[in-house]
Amino acid sequence: MKKFALLILILVSAISMKAQEDGGLESILYANIQDANKLTQAYLNPGMKGLIYGMNSGWYHTAKAHKTFGFDISIGLNASMVPSKDELFKFADLGLSSSTTSTSLTGATVAGSNALKARVKVSTEVNGQPVTKEFDMPGGVKEDLPMNAVPTPSVQFTLGLPKQFDVMVRLVPEVGSDDVKGNLFGIGVKKEITSLFGVIEKLPIHISLLGAYTNMDVNYNIQNDSSIPGENQLATFNLNSYTVQAIASINFPIINFYGGIGYGAGKSDLKMLGTYILEYNTVPASNNTVKKEIKDPINLDFEASGVRATVGTRLSLGFFKIFADYTIQEYNTLAAGIAFSFR
Repeated sequence: MKKFALLILILVSAISMKAQEDGGLESILYANIQDANKLTQAYLNPGMKGLIYGMNSGWYHTAKAHKTFGFDISIGLNASMVPSKDELFKFADLGLSSSTTSTSLTGATVAGSNALKARVKVSTEVNGQPVTKEFDMPGGVKEDLPMNAVPTPSVQFTLGLPKQFDVMVRLVPEVGSDDVKGNLFGIGVKKEITSLFGVIEKLPIHISLLGAYTNMDVNYNIQNDSSIPGENQLATFNLNSYTVQAIASINFPIINFYGGIGYGAGKSDLKMLGTYILEYNTVPASNNTVKKEIKDPINLDFEASGVRATVGTRLSLGFFKIFADYTIQEYNTLAAGIAFSFR
């Protein structure tokens, strides 16, 4: 389970602090605080939305409830595909101040191409001294994402309770290293209601209602990798997502077909904490530089929500299951995995 948690941590830290070799997102701090937050929000938005949609996926592969104290363990991977329109952002749409300009009309988001690194120029004053600074926005990670999709692995335990209830748990205690640490907790409840539909109860058809919630926290110590000197430099990430769905399945001895329709939503926040000492070039150009210290510069919120519809199939080989499904939503999501089920 720790390996799956580390995959999530690596993904979040890569999205949060992309490409240290390019100066990372810290370079954006040379813009004023308001502009820096707008640029960071535009860059990270597809990655954060992809995490929310992914965390709301893969919660079920049948509508049939376990017998009391039956259980299964599922290991899966969800991949939320980023639309091409979200691979770029337009500088003109961000409402930047006149002190932050770019010769490029567009920049890459985290889901865009690594080859596109827009040049940004900052012209401002520090302590009454005109100064300037140029930096490159980080490129995207499109080339490193299969199908240009944000991956979210999951390990899930499901337990059958009386009255045709199932409870699902996703739990990863704090894992990681001195640089990146995180934990994840998710809980879901499924209630089979097939008996309410009379004659359907005699058919291999099952109908259930499902609700699920996920929380993830990640702390990334960027002090050792930061391109900007300072103290206590830390990025914190928190995600909360939930989904409610009506699901149905047709259960045959070897192959099942399942699907659901419902709603999913979530919020995440990203904070860049600590002090950062920025060094600008004076105007007119000279060998002199001017330094400026800022504290806790980034505080962002991300949201995603919408109706979702899922279709999938599951192959049953005794207690061993293989499943895959596709969810149509703002970021269409493919989920696949295996399960060990003991009814």
